[in-house]
Amino acid sequence: MYTANPSRYDKMKYNRCGRSGLMLSALSLGMWHNFGSGDNYDNMVDMVTTAFDCGITHFDLANNYGPYAGSAEENFGKILANELKPYRDEIIVSTKAGYGMWAGPYGDHGSRKYLIASLDQSLKRMGLDYVDIFYHHRPDPDTPLEETAAALDHIVRSGKALYVGVSNYNPEQTQKISEILRKLGTPLLIHQPRYNMFERWIEDGLQTVLEHEGVGSISFCPLAQGLLTNKYIHGIPEGSRATKSHFLTPDRITEDKISKIVKLNELAEKRGQSLAQMAVAWNLRGGKLTSVLIGASRPAQITENVAALDNLDFSEEELNTIDEILK
Repeated sequence: MYTANPSRYDKMKYNRCGRSGLMLSALSLGMWHNFGSGDNYDNMVDMVTTAFDCGITHFDLANNYGPYAGSAEENFGKILANELKPYRDEIIVSTKAGYGMWAGPYGDHGSRKYLIASLDQSLKRMGLDYVDIFYHHRPDPDTPLEETAAALDHIVRSGKALYVGVSNYNPEQTQKISEILRKLGTPLLIHQPRYNMFERWIEDGLQTVLEHEGVGSISFCPLAQGLLTNKYIHGIPEGSRATKSHFLTPDRITEDKISKIVKLNELAEKRGQSLAQMAVAWNLRGGKLTSVLIGASRPAQITENVAALDNLDFSEEELNTIDEILK
């Protein structure tokens, strides 16, 4: 049985999530990749326990993470039962529903039927009575936001989740569902958008909405699926994500993008950081994000990303240089 590092909380920064009472670790561990049925279980255990030893308390899943869909939750459930059971009250577990999970008209999108059924399945896979945060994974244009919000409210009142969030909602959708949830008495806790140096859409309105509504935020893909590392500077390595994932394909790794990555890497070196560390620190600049969701394929990547917290400050000149590179 794993025993946690007693000094784990000394290594991490914790931020208040919006106007709630909940604090989240500045870095959270995502299980979108490398926690599926075909991945090495011992490596999964090492990554989760390494993250916890570094002070990461938030572990993020979704019903469809795998492959196969659901297997990441099953594997995390085993790790919880076998390694982290004594520490459950020190851990934030989140999961989501919103993408296709099972055949027929009730296994997708944002209906009350789907969201409640999916969470029940997730709880069984993880062996939990409740999750800390339950997200609607994406907006559903065919289901009224009032129905989706009412389902999220019911989930909290039933004790199956302590808080609720949304992911991939635009500013207008976020504003509306936040207003509905507040009237229902279950405030929107957090929004999980895709955000990194190459994808800055949340700066065009969403961050303003979140600040006004008192909603926290946690970014996914802060390293742009690995582009914001030094991995692709000299080409596409065999076995890298670009060779096996439809989310990052070789045609997206253009000469122009490589040129920008090289310049960003040079700036990171001047800051005494790896490019990955600078990218994580850039996400957290100014305190607008509550947390940054990191993925990993091995424990060393987690400790490297946590070390980004040693230098979160950017000079105005550095920020201007980054903006100039990214033009």
